[in-house]
Amino acid sequence: MDEPTRQQTIHKGGCACGAVRIRVSAAPLEVNLCHCMTCRKIHGAPFGVYAIFARDAAQFAGETRAWSSSATGRRHHCAICGSPVYLAFDGVPEVEIPTGLFDEVGLYPPTYEIWTKHREPWHDAQGRPQYPEAAP
Repeated sequence: MDEPTRQQTIHKGGCACGAVRIRVSAAPLEVNLCHCMTCRKIHGAPFGVYAIFARDAAQFAGETRAWSSSATGRRHHCAICGSPVYLAFDGVPEVEIPTGLFDEVGLYPPTYEIWTKHREPWHDAQGRPQYPEAAP
């Protein structure tokens, strides 16, 4: 007997100026809230929230520019407005998309927090697991 076909969920979003659009065709593998100093600087905020998808589940349209934020990490930004669009690591078949890019709100709440050694003292983790550095 065949397994039931899982209905695909499609969500769309884009950068602040609309020059880059994104489309995901699957649920995220995981969602995290990151307090690392690079995310803080990239977003101009105390943390970034990322939905992590298999690379083949995410499509991007529009010009991005990549910046090497680590030896293996490449952060892609809109070439026009500079909005962060996605993060990809060499050899990892996933992309991390900031949840603020999606057109709908409330889609992907974070399930854990990383780099909490840089967390603002006023931040309430609301019971999520927390890791001082990267998740194990």
